Amino acid sequence: MQDAAPKTIFLKDYTPFGWIIDDVHLTFRLHPSATRVISRIRFRPNPDATDRSFFLHGEALKPISAKVDGHEVALRQVDGGIEADVPDAPFNWEAEVEINPEANTALEGLYMSGGMYCTQCEAEGFRKITWYPDRPDVMAQFTVRIESDADHTPVMLSNGNGLYYHQDGTQTPAPNVSIYQDPWPKPAYLFALVAGDLVAHEDTFTTMSGRDVDLAIYVRRGDEHKCAFGMEALKKSMKWDEEVYGREYDLDEFNIVAVDDFNMGAMENKGLNIFNSSCVLASPETSTDGNFERIEAIIAHEYFHNWTGNRITCRDWFQLCLKEGLTVYRDAQFTADMRSEPVKRIDDVLALRARQFPEDQGPLSHPVRPESFQEINNFYTATIYEKGAEVIGMLKTLVGDAAYAKALDLYFDRHDGQACTIEDWIQVFEDSTDRDLGQFKLWYSQSGTPKVTVREDYQDDTFTLHLSQSSAPTPGQSEKLPQVIPVAVGLLNDNGVEVMPTKVLELTAAEQSFSFEGHATRPVPSILRGFSAPVTLEQDIDTARRSFLLSHDTDPFNRWEAGRMLARDSLLASIRKDTAPDADYLDGLKSVLRDDTLDPAYRALMLAQP
Repeated sequence: MQDAAPKTIFLKDYTPFGWIIDDVHLTFRLHPSATRVISRIRFRPNPDATDRSFFLHGEALKPISAKVDGHEVALRQVDGGIEADVPDAPFNWEAEVEINPEANTALEGLYMSGGMYCTQCEAEGFRKITWYPDRPDVMAQFTVRIESDADHTPVMLSNGNGLYYHQDGTQTPAPNVSIYQDPWPKPAYLFALVAGDLVAHEDTFTTMSGRDVDLAIYVRRGDEHKCAFGMEALKKSMKWDEEVYGREYDLDEFNIVAVDDFNMGAMENKGLNIFNSSCVLASPETSTDGNFERIEAIIAHEYFHNWTGNRITCRDWFQLCLKEGLTVYRDAQFTADMRSEPVKRIDDVLALRARQFPEDQGPLSHPVRPESFQEINNFYTATIYEKGAEVIGMLKTLVGDAAYAKALDLYFDRHDGQACTIEDWIQVFEDSTDRDLGQFKLWYSQSGTPKVTVREDYQDDTFTLHLSQSSAPTPGQSEKLPQVIPVAVGLLNDNGVEVMPTKVLELTAAEQSFSFEGHATRPVPSILRGFSAPVTLEQDIDTARRSFLLSHDTDPFNRWEAGRMLARDSLLASIRKDTAPDADYLDGLKSVLRDDTLDPAYRALMLAQP
């Protein structure tokens, strides 16, 4: 018997869930091979839904009981979960299931990692914990009670603020029960639970409104000395998000747990981030500078999700770039501020060209927001994350820093506590800037990497750039429309003096010309400064001009790009023709290395081989 063909899910087929959840109460009675999960959920009809059938996801669950308003209800096992007959009115659902964490080798849902209980619920892991509408647009407040009579689980954690109870309900510390209350509505994919023999590296953070937040990084015994850098990175992230985005942390505690067995690098579960150990633990004796920078960036990324992903989440998994692209962009801003802005930008472009450009040009090419999928886990791609972040950067470039900040404030105010779409995101910018962004939205729906071709013309003191754009066919998209491409351009005179600072040209047609008057001599253009759009640039540029830009360009990215191309050509010539290194390249490189106004990390990067 052949397996059934995978089911294709389409964005156009989205319909809201038939029920709204007011609150969720979960009780976990932990056991390595027979954990009991008891759920009590209050449902009420969703007035925006047309289908009120009652379906809950569930996989690998052993049913014990199910009740509606206190009465046993018959369950119908269907593909992917269960159905039941329920009243067309508010009702209380109670269910008890048994699961086997020890046998869960998929590391989705609740599983064991070296004797420690751990969860991973993004994208669809919660359905392996209990029956539930496991979809991101169903958001609810959670209260979680964790019980264990085992000595190896002295620490038991979940989302929200923790209260530690005895069985009789008194609030003095008890080793056998933990209760966590999360006041903020969240989808099930953000649920987390960890229980085991852990030790905490603790600290506190005072928010901009004066609240004290308890911080802890939980690790296995023996790893305590590897937590200090991660804690400082967390505190820097919290402070940066307040200063740059005005976002204050919203719980009384924030916990990170290091886990050896974890499918992802890290996960932004509300108030309880779970990390692969390699992404949070570091020591000067065993970690490189690159390790420290990577840990700092990942901690920042998961923390920033608290607002861009948790407080405002995605309506469905087609909108994954809404939370991931925006948060990747935010963590890139953070790293640029903490370290070297030019080096961070160059590193991001190198990664984009190495991973995302080939993806865009191959058989797996897909839009930043796909139209369909068969397996959502296959869409955690460079296109969703890295190109999604580039789209955010282009939007900021087009509207400007002040308008971007205004739009983000409106986004947080308008959509706090909601599950949103790309349309919601674009609408915020249209409302706050009075711009029509209908054409810009093509960046979310068209796949592939556009090519921008440049021609130059100079006559009668006027310098003109003729720009054209084209996009090759990609799977399912044979015809491409012109997109909005911000092309950042600066002009230098023949003495290397910048005569026109960076100006953003908006290329919106297949072909467009931009003229700059009043130049007595032909200027030298610096095009696509800061890599202002994720495109390939085709221009006729010789070695002499590259050497000139390497020596004089005020844009760090284009200066590096010129040096990289010169180094490549010089190395190839040395290999093929046994020639000496190009003198113009060495002179340009010398001017960079002697410039004490440049970032030392940037100057060091300029020495790297292409």
